[in-house]
Amino acid sequence: MQRTYKILLQKEPEGQYTATVPALPGCISYGENIDHAISMVKEAIELYIEELGERGEEIPDDNNTLEYSLNIAV
Repeated sequence: MQRTYKILLQKEPEGQYTATVPALPGCISYGENIDHAISMVKEAIELYIEELGERGEEIPDDNNTLEYSLNIAV
């Protein structure tokens, strides 16, 4: 089964990246660069989903999530 997950990447002051998965609360990973962070969060997602499946819990995803960014002048 294919599932879709949006990830958010945030550059940290030290230069590394933090990757979070909004659909999976607490699913966070880190990487030395963007590619590394994406690779690490992919592994974290797989482990998270595996754990939910073992517990018989529903596995959420972002298949029905719309994304939009707003720029607001202040």
